[in-house]
Amino acid sequence: MWGGRFTSGPGSIMEEINASIDFDRHLYRQDIAASKAHAEMLAKQGIITADDAKKIAHGLDTILSEIEAGKFSFKRALEDIHMNVEGRLSELIGEAGGRLHTARSRNDQVATDFRLWMRDTVDALVAALAAYQRALAEKALEHAGTVMPGLTHMQIAQPVTFGHHLLAYVEMAARDRGRFADARRRLNESPLGAAALAGTSFALDRDMTARALGFDRPMANSLDAVSDRDFVLETLAAAAITSIHLSRLAEEIVVWTSPLTGLVKLSDKFTTGSSIMPQKRNPDAAELVRAKTGRIIGSLNALLIVMKGLPLAYAKDMQEDKEGPMDALAALSLAIAAMAGMVADLEPDTAKMKKAAGEGYATATDLADWLVRALKIPFREAHRITGRLVAKAAESGIALHRMTLAAMRDIEPRISDDVFSVLTVDRSVKSRTSFGGTAPRNVRAQAKKWLRKLEKEQS
Repeated sequence: MWGGRFTSGPGSIMEEINASIDFDRHLYRQDIAASKAHAEMLAKQGIITADDAKKIAHGLDTILSEIEAGKFSFKRALEDIHMNVEGRLSELIGEAGGRLHTARSRNDQVATDFRLWMRDTVDALVAALAAYQRALAEKALEHAGTVMPGLTHMQIAQPVTFGHHLLAYVEMAARDRGRFADARRRLNESPLGAAALAGTSFALDRDMTARALGFDRPMANSLDAVSDRDFVLETLAAAAITSIHLSRLAEEIVVWTSPLTGLVKLSDKFTTGSSIMPQKRNPDAAELVRAKTGRIIGSLNALLIVMKGLPLAYAKDMQEDKEGPMDALAALSLAIAAMAGMVADLEPDTAKMKKAAGEGYATATDLADWLVRALKIPFREAHRITGRLVAKAAESGIALHRMTLAAMRDIEPRISDDVFSVLTVDRSVKSRTSFGGTAPRNVRAQAKKWLRKLEKEQS
């Protein structure tokens, strides 16, 4: 394939390290689409004949059918998807097949193919994230008034609602989708026609091939076109952040499903048992989502390290731009689907959640706020008084709302019995009506707003 410069083939080790067909075969649809666009443009520009272009298109369609039917023989000796397709094309149509590579290189060819593949993958990930958001918003609407403990430092802080908690992940997923959309906008330029690195002397119409492949425009610099892998890095960065968000919820599911908390249950669909302990129900799906985050972040780090010292233009190092990202993005796709399924499957124990929400003097902030509103005490002073009240309740081993008015007045004489109106967890969450707050009416409104938005996007 390298022509007359070489008189013998590579050694077996060279062939092993050099071949990429084991993973870049996944680019076959994109490679064939780009080749068809290139051939059509060559014919329009009079660089090849219309008859040759017709033969090439027919041959490429045949190869596509062969691959999709599992009848195509991939050959490692031909290194990559490009030469496998071109080799088979020449077998099918003869000399015309050798004209396809006019005015292009494998450098701009692989850059084009991988951008097309990445664009398709991003679109699929964005759609999967929308389904995940729908699952979260539906569960949030169902449990808009279900009280649960809100934590900071993994300590009970204030009561919130389960619906409010889930909507936080809807917002995270929205930012994730935005990052993927931004990456897609920047990757949607065509390298095709940049050739090896310097462009070509043939009178190409790069705008024509860009349009045919759905790109916004051709890339403006041939060196950049063949050497840029920002589009992979950006997509992996978005994937890494997305995976972190999924992992955070996965970790919470692991904690919530533990008998130590027992706040939620997962069905048999998303749990496994033990080979030795018959009683076990393990949240393995959540744990595996959590673990796949490492693979995704690792893929981003690996490619950053590959690219960090490469001079312009193309170098064979860039062959490492596909296998890791393909694996990482497949892992992310599976993780999103698993999380969407688990969210729909989650069944909260509402009684346990509500009981846990009241532990740890979770309504202390409500008490401090009442002192500010009712007694016009500065918040810092109210904070100090509340701390003393909590300490006294803890000393007696009772909850704040179980303290007597007399006991409270020992610390602050001006407290009235109206204070008890703010000390239950239900009243606490209902009072958090500020924009973005956990009040059930807020949660219902936000959940419905997201469901309408997602429905509109789908239609």
